[in-house]
Amino acid sequence: MKLWHIDSSVLGENSASRKLSAAIVARQAALHPGLEVEYLDLAADPVAHLSPAHVGARFGHAPEDAATLADIARGEGFIDTLFASDIIVIGAPMYNFGLPTQLKAWADRVLVAGKTFKYGPDGTPISLLPPGHKKVFIASTRGGLYGPGSPAAPLEHQESHLKAMLAFIGLTDVTIVNAEGLAIPDLKAQSIETAHAEIAALSSHIRVKELTE
Repeated sequence: MKLWHIDSSVLGENSASRKLSAAIVARQAALHPGLEVEYLDLAADPVAHLSPAHVGARFGHAPEDAATLADIARGEGFIDTLFASDIIVIGAPMYNFGLPTQLKAWADRVLVAGKTFKYGPDGTPISLLPPGHKKVFIASTRGGLYGPGSPAAPLEHQESHLKAMLAFIGLTDVTIVNAEGLAIPDLKAQSIETAHAEIAALSSHIRVKELTE
């Protein structure tokens, strides 16, 4: 089994989402002995945002500069890794009500028409991911309170956006471990503790028999 661990926070060792995503990976490794883990740090080694050269390359107009060619090849490798992964763990903090731009840039490389999805005759998106179960875990962190019923809930474009993009390519088995209110001193410690307790209680969601057949 293979796990793809993706972090996107720019806060390094001070990042709550990085600590939670690492805890999720450790829990999955304990549940699945022999698990292969591939790590991608989008803050330390970001993928370039889409440019005219990137879009042109998709239509057969290869750029001439080596840096852009290498970046395009790296993005194509993301799709290969996505196809090969049984478990995907994503550290996704909220920045200004949405996702870090580094994580959005990654999504722009894996949501590609003709490679990870296509449109059916009626316009319905159809996943092109290889058959087999894939499980996604999201370590979601944010400073305020944006959950259902909170005054700021209409501003939540982080978890909902990421879930929508994943579902668009057929990744619908998603578990979110959320720690919010981290900028509120009276709530931070309890929120982190609750998130770690949820991680410790995670059971195996992977259909091992299906994956080994």
